[in-house]
Amino acid sequence: MALIQSDLASEEVQGLTQSSIENKLFDGNLFLVGPMGAGKTTVGRHLADLLGHAFIDSDHEIERRTGATIPWIFEKEGEAGFRLREESVLAELTAMSNIVLATGGGAVTREQSRNYLHQRGTVIYLYTPVAMQVARTSRDRNRPLLQTSNPEARLRELLEIRDPLYRSIAHHVVQTLDGSARELAQKIIHLIQTNEIK
Repeated sequence: MALIQSDLASEEVQGLTQSSIENKLFDGNLFLVGPMGAGKTTVGRHLADLLGHAFIDSDHEIERRTGATIPWIFEKEGEAGFRLREESVLAELTAMSNIVLATGGGAVTREQSRNYLHQRGTVIYLYTPVAMQVARTSRDRNRPLLQTSNPEARLRELLEIRDPLYRSIAHHVVQTLDGSARELAQKIIHLIQTNEIK
C-alpha cells in the first residue's frame, strides 16, 4: 500500500487536462474510506467529476432508500441495525462499474463490507488527524456517534479502532492535511496518470 502525501507542486497538477482524463486513464471503481470529517463526500464528488465517473455517497443512498435520516435509523435500530443496512447497500453499490463511492466512517466495521470494498475496486483511505476531524464535525448534528459530551475523545477512540481496519483494505493511504478538496482530487488523479496508483 502506498502512503501519499498531498504535497505535489501545483504545477504538477496543472497538466491535468479534461482531454487527458477523457482518455480513460483510470477504468474501474474508486472507493473512499476514512473517518468522519475526512472529506470523503467532497473529494469524491471532485474525483467523479474529473474522471467522468458516477458519484455515490453510501450514507445518502441509505437515507434515500429508507426515507429516514441516519440518526433516526440509529435511534430505532441501533448501530448494529444500521450496519446491516449499510452492508446490504454496499453489496449492490460495489457491484457497479466506474463509480466513485464515498463510504460512511464505520463502513469498515463489518467484515463482509470490507471484503466488498477491497475486492471490487481501488480503496483510497483518506487519513485525517483527529484535530482536523474535530474542526470539520464540530457543528454537525447528523452524526449519531458524536452526540456525546466529549466528541474529540470519541473520535480518538473510533480512529484507534478503525484505523487498522481502513489500512487493512486500503490499496493506498492519502493524507488530507492541506489544500482544497479539488486540489486533493487532482493530485490523486495525477498519481493515477503517472501510474503511482494502479
